[in-house]
Amino acid sequence: MAMLTLTPSSCGFASKLRFKLNTKDLGWRPHQRFSMDRNLRYADGIKSFLAQTHWRNGTAVFPKLLRCQWKTCEGQKKFFSNKNNCKMSTRKFCVGGNWKMNGDQKTIADICKTLSSAQLDPNTEVVIGCPAIYLMYARNLLPCSIGVAGQNAYKTAKGAFTGEISPAMLKDIGADWVILGHSERRAIFNESDDLIAEKAEHALAEGLKVIACIGETLQEREAGKTNEVVARQMCAYAKTIKDWTNVVVAYEPVWAIGTGKTATPDQAQEVHAFLRKWLTDNISKQVSDSLRIQYGGSVTAANAQELAKKPDIDGFLVGGASLKPEFVDIVNARK
Repeated sequence: MAMLTLTPSSCGFASKLRFKLNTKDLGWRPHQRFSMDRNLRYADGIKSFLAQTHWRNGTAVFPKLLRCQWKTCEGQKKFFSNKNNCKMSTRKFCVGGNWKMNGDQKTIADICKTLSSAQLDPNTEVVIGCPAIYLMYARNLLPCSIGVAGQNAYKTAKGAFTGEISPAMLKDIGADWVILGHSERRAIFNESDDLIAEKAEHALAEGLKVIACIGETLQEREAGKTNEVVARQMCAYAKTIKDWTNVVVAYEPVWAIGTGKTATPDQAQEVHAFLRKWLTDNISKQVSDSLRIQYGGSVTAANAQELAKKPDIDGFLVGGASLKPEFVDIVNARK
């Protein structure tokens, strides 16, 4: 038996976690020098050990985040710095799963197992919006290729804001994204355009990537105000966002969220094309060409491929279907 100290890398905190395990089972000897490749193999062995420990006890036994990669020697610093320096690719298809207020440890473990074992399109970026209380749990179970997002965050780093979560807290437990401005936050919790824009500004400043949601209600669509509404929402974001590199816009017609109704591919493309032109006219041609615009609103495996064929649809923000195995087919809509 040996005592190992694991320091989580690129997580934003310096706490160490100590535990005992049989290092012989991992093929490691304390006197051996480490190579980077060997360290990665040991990290996989350690993660397997932790997973087995979790299931034997039936609960999450480690209170601090264990990322899917650990810094076990100086030789891995370059490896991790390369990962951290990666930038969002231009118009890379991006699919987000918004679990909303759903899930428990068992169902989340099942979903993460499905995603971890699936053959996901490597040309599609995948982000999971997990309930805050399970963010660290999901991060530990998902591969590093899948991002994890908070579903909300406040506009300041800390303070007397009971029940709120800051971007710094999300980063501290391994989240690298946050979903802001979702229609449910606007309608149920009365979040204004200006507040949402301030939250987006702070989240970006803290180093999170932002899925910035917009969309019209059924009444607004029937009144012919769709373009007016999404332009107003985009104007609010534009007042606070100066660098759009780490932003993905999600257009979600409110009337199609959770209703089973979906905008036709042509209807969705029409709004996306309007948004692309709005960006050209109000921000810049460069931002218009590079900014990814997702479609959300009852996206399923049955309609994802047709939607994905449209030139201005760069991905999806998926609600209920992201809790089901069919989410894999949605991710692979362009495969």
